[in-house]
Amino acid sequence: MPAEQDNRIDLSLDVKGLNCPLPILKTKKALQEIQIGQILEVFTTDPGSVPDFNAFCRQTGHTLIDSAEQDASFRFLLKKTK
Repeated sequence: MPAEQDNRIDLSLDVKGLNCPLPILKTKKALQEIQIGQILEVFTTDPGSVPDFNAFCRQTGHTLIDSAEQDASFRFLLKKTK
């Protein structure tokens, strides 16, 4: 597959305005809706999301492809691995 295929977003989740633990809980549910190897994009506004998503991916084995702060919100790209 071409490299750009690796970063195709299969599902986008907007959990802006929600605080811990809701962004992670909704992310976990959204990951159940996609297939292994697909990409989930998540937008949050909770600054605690940064360490939360890092820990979530370490604990679950999903791959955190990218995380970025933009316009007072955070964007995470996760690849489902199992």
